[in-house]
Amino acid sequence: MSVRIGIVGLGKILDQYLATFDRLPNARVTAVADLNAARAEEVAAQVGARALSVEALVADPEVDVVLNLTIPAAHAEIAHAAIAAGKPVYSEKPLAATTADGIGVLEAARAAGIRVGGAPDTVLGAGIQTARAAVDAGRIGTPTSATATFACPGHESWHPNPDFYYQAGGGPLLDMGPYYLTTLVTLLGEVTSVVGASGAAHESRTIGSGPRAGESVPVDVATHVTGILTHASGAISTVVMSFDTAGTEAPKIEVHGTKGSLSVPDPNRFDGDVRLRELGSPEWAVLEPSAGDIPGGRGIGVVDMMVAENEAGVRASGDLALHVLDVMEGLLTSAETGRAVTISSRVERPAPVPLTTTR
Repeated sequence: MSVRIGIVGLGKILDQYLATFDRLPNARVTAVADLNAARAEEVAAQVGARALSVEALVADPEVDVVLNLTIPAAHAEIAHAAIAAGKPVYSEKPLAATTADGIGVLEAARAAGIRVGGAPDTVLGAGIQTARAAVDAGRIGTPTSATATFACPGHESWHPNPDFYYQAGGGPLLDMGPYYLTTLVTLLGEVTSVVGASGAAHESRTIGSGPRAGESVPVDVATHVTGILTHASGAISTVVMSFDTAGTEAPKIEVHGTKGSLSVPDPNRFDGDVRLRELGSPEWAVLEPSAGDIPGGRGIGVVDMMVAENEAGVRASGDLALHVLDVMEGLLTSAETGRAVTISSRVERPAPVPLTTTR
């Protein structure tokens, strides 16, 4: 099946998607749209597509699926436009700025019989899928706990327009949390309740590069979030997401069970070593890749969504993206109220990805 892709939003993440589509024989970008018309024309010329308005793109008969790479605050609006035009839509993370908006998108899609998917699709790569295969094979016994840590100084030092990282819909949890939480759900299953705490070290941030260098950006969101997730399986995960640190040496993700522990690679990547330490063993052993897409690449989830035989076969699904958004919003609500929050959304673990080469 050939997948003709229309892309809305042509920001910094775009090049990674284009590199993936360029090497996939069944993917082709046919139209692009951006608020910056000159940028749209530039990208269109680069990839051999047409520069259109958003309205024209979602209605275009030569677009099979809309790839929504706009800022989080615009995700729901673009998704609804695509669904109203009868087009499947795949959104960058998070699915929407709020869980309520995400629910609205999925309800509209179900009513129209339209598929919705959402990033991250890094969980389809060999790194996370090899870890999942080890869990499913019982290599660590019954999973009991996990830790997930992302910590950095923030993105204003390198990003020329970092405003949205510090506005509603931004922050380390909504920015980086989807990679880590989607991985935890992929490995351990859905989350049923959360407890969170949060804070912000600074009231503003100073842009460090580009034409706006030296400009101050207000901080309107929590820039350090920590939380405890209880999975339906009984496993308990602890997460830390922060823009308030110089750095960290903590493992990205570790998963522990009754018979062993797994060190899981960076969930923001498609590859990386999976290491296993079995109970009683003094050494960590690197596992050979046994599952997942090699080499991966942002955008494989778009094609996976389109070629799936049925809705249940969509791995980077809207339901998964909504559940992760629900968990993140629950953590922030818990941090504000000081109470545990029950997660109402439900999702099945997506189907595993067999070892696949898509070079």
